[in-house]
Amino acid sequence: MTASSAFPSPLPSPSADGAAAPAPAGAPRRAPNAHLSDFTALSARIKSAGLLQRAYGHYWRRLIGLPLIGAALVVAFLLIGDSWWQMLIAAAFALLMTQVAFLGHDAAHRQIFASARWNEWVSLLVVNLGAGMGLGWWNGKHSKHHGSPNTVGTDPDIAPGVLVFAPGDAQARRTRLGRWLTARQGLFFFPLLLLEGVNLHVQGISRLLSKRPIKRRAVELTFIAVRLVAFFALIFLVLSPGKALAFAAVELGVFGLCMGLAFAPNHIGMPILPKGVKVDFLRRQVLMSRNISGGRMVDVLMGGLNLQIEHHLFPSMARPNLRRAAPIVREYCRSLGVAYHETPLGRSYREVAEYINQAGRGGLDVWACPLSQQLGRG
Repeated sequence: MTASSAFPSPLPSPSADGAAAPAPAGAPRRAPNAHLSDFTALSARIKSAGLLQRAYGHYWRRLIGLPLIGAALVVAFLLIGDSWWQMLIAAAFALLMTQVAFLGHDAAHRQIFASARWNEWVSLLVVNLGAGMGLGWWNGKHSKHHGSPNTVGTDPDIAPGVLVFAPGDAQARRTRLGRWLTARQGLFFFPLLLLEGVNLHVQGISRLLSKRPIKRRAVELTFIAVRLVAFFALIFLVLSPGKALAFAAVELGVFGLCMGLAFAPNHIGMPILPKGVKVDFLRRQVLMSRNISGGRMVDVLMGGLNLQIEHHLFPSMARPNLRRAAPIVREYCRSLGVAYHETPLGRSYREVAEYINQAGRGGLDVWACPLSQQLGRG
């Protein structure tokens, strides 16, 4: 079964003679090397619309508001005392930490301030001290992902691990049990997101404790230690040991699930590039990314990651401007005949699950058609 027949393809169908589908009527005629200027022209449109300007009001409201909400949750925690009702506070705290992590993501992308130093220190305070995670590990991994999204061998987000995402990785499992589990990985994917919170903490701390060079190691370790010691001291002083452990489990589980549900639709199930294939910047970012349709609530729940195409094209664009940029990018891609995939949230999870199932069973070719047609490599 081919990729295109197994799940809804976000790319246009090729024409009968095997060539890529023609651009819509009225699209400008372009020279053979026009790809080199496609992103430059789009960038000029975005800049002229004022969408690369900072959104200080948006971010100051969050930089002030999120700590105030956290303080209110601590007060509620102390007032409720040793009760199983605290599990609701744990879930609320997890939702808050999700928003904190989104804010740290924006700061790390230098979306908040014009000063690189201000963005760096805000990201350290928000990610390390606020969320208790490692910034240096995430920065390195995320930068590689942005440079080569969904590219075999260079995007760490599709490297084989507990799950496999790329063609051929399923058959590479060495044990019979490994192959059996991989063939059924679609059943485990969403439940595994409950462990993503633990994974994010462990990966960040492990990187800081390794011998590999990392900027501001002492600062990160200090911030994380203060955050984690304060968290566990608070819950074990107020709650009995069993309730304290349950509180930590609920908080980490809900946090991991929320983070996973926000990041999973971004690229999983979108085309994957074989190692060594070169694609121009605009197509590399647009064709491998999925947008999620919806209103402002979707923006909040997904931290702006629902506008993944615009974020990948302009990673330092302030979050509020992504929604304003989307119609410009969508229309520009239409004029070039470049597929722009946008789908409702529920549909995106179905696409992710179907792709995960097929990737685990192996034999999935996400390159041959229709991506190669879209890039003129058929």
